[in-house]
Amino acid sequence: MPSAAERVPWRWLAAARASRRLVLVVVFVALLLDNMLLTVVVPIVPTFLYATEYEGTLDQNETAPPALKAPPFSSMFSHSDNTTVTVLVSISAVELVNGTESSIPPEPTVSIPPSPSSCPDGEEFLAKENTRVGLLFASKALVQLMVNPAVGLLTNRIGYHIPMFIGFVTMFLSTVMFAFSGTYTLLLIARALQGIGSSFSSVAGLGMLASVYTDDFERGNAMGIALGGLALGVLIGAPFGSVMYEFVGKSSPFLVLAFLALLDGALQLCTLQPSKISPESTKGTPVLTLLRDPYILIAAGALCFSNMGVAMLEPTLPIWMMQTMCSPKWQLGMAFLPASVSYLIGTNLFGILANKIGRWLCSLIGMAVVGISLLCVPLAKTIYGLIAPNSGLGFAIGMVDSSMMPIMGYLVDLRHTSIYGNVYAIADVAFCMGFAIGPSTGGAIARAIGFPWLMVIIGVINIAYAPLCWYLRNPPAKEEKIAILSQECPMQTKSYTVQKTLHDFPLTDDSDVEAEHVE
Repeated sequence: MPSAAERVPWRWLAAARASRRLVLVVVFVALLLDNMLLTVVVPIVPTFLYATEYEGTLDQNETAPPALKAPPFSSMFSHSDNTTVTVLVSISAVELVNGTESSIPPEPTVSIPPSPSSCPDGEEFLAKENTRVGLLFASKALVQLMVNPAVGLLTNRIGYHIPMFIGFVTMFLSTVMFAFSGTYTLLLIARALQGIGSSFSSVAGLGMLASVYTDDFERGNAMGIALGGLALGVLIGAPFGSVMYEFVGKSSPFLVLAFLALLDGALQLCTLQPSKISPESTKGTPVLTLLRDPYILIAAGALCFSNMGVAMLEPTLPIWMMQTMCSPKWQLGMAFLPASVSYLIGTNLFGILANKIGRWLCSLIGMAVVGISLLCVPLAKTIYGLIAPNSGLGFAIGMVDSSMMPIMGYLVDLRHTSIYGNVYAIADVAFCMGFAIGPSTGGAIARAIGFPWLMVIIGVINIAYAPLCWYLRNPPAKEEKIAILSQECPMQTKSYTVQKTLHDFPLTDDSDVEAEHVE
């Protein structure tokens, strides 16, 4: 018989596995690490590729072969402006070997002093880098886009615990690969591998939350807190990456994230049961059936287009800042700090407020503000001019995300079977489409017509899409779903159609009449 002291850890472990709050903590940490890795590369990759490929090529071209002597230098005095100019006399290799010099005087090459501007050279290289960096950033979302439907089906068959742990393992491998990758190809593979891990973590995590928080109001609050982890990762990632890369080195931020990922894996082992197969007792609604639901498509479109704006900024804004503002490395990540802080505020604030003022209204206003903020970004002349539009952008995307994630679960409860793996796979697909189409097309569009016109295009798209959120104001329930709910759990239908005030206050004669009308 084990002693009481030995039984305490097992009791704590059993209590932890039954706690909804610890499930929320696990999902929060997983989304935090995923989005830190998502954004930590934003300021690192453009400058790293510029340093290794463009400047590295220049260094190789400027290095003379060891077999040749260094060509002689001479000085010329200019009587017109009283300055001395260094002249490089060019002598061919054959003449150096023969020890002779040509009788024809070579053309002098005048070395021009460097420009005092801190802007990087290589305008053509930076323009081409828009497309390459955009493709690298988009690769994660493209892979995630392809893997998400399979993960949704997998969660319906084996539950959420095993896919969640697979996501941790894949994310850890991706982080370590980022730390030691020195070429564009290896960085591309690491980014794609991150897409696989992110798909398992996000679909399984959001589905697990929706399954343990069955009440619509509690689910909205839990989703807001979980999306706060996403926001915090976005908040910390870019500034953390730029500062660590500037002052410590490229590998340092990724090694820190790898260590945090190990802690997340230990937390999952303690609170979840990664070896336990727990299929859903009820068969979930097929993905194709959910995709034919116009209300789910409207919600997914809002997630896609609102996040596409910031996805287009990720590869193009740092390069635009290097070209127009001559920004140092640390500012490239700090430019995203206002958007991240306001996103963190928006998700936590509207996780609660959206249920009271209407999630459809929050999404409509949020998409309009996203469009206006994007239109204002090219007006900035310094990094301080980016504070206001980026803050508005982050706050508005927080409004949309914290409203649409609970709506997806609500629509499934109202119109389909209450199994959430597939619907959150669709939500994640919409999110990934924004982050796949945004960087890949954004880099090419910025190269073709310029960064300001890119912001005009995506800003107008968000403003034009915003009115569609009105259709989510009062989505109808399917007839068979109403019949099932009225027979099996009549009180549950009230939580979807009657306002919360009926639960918070004693019923009056007027409220009885309202309840009869609803039923």
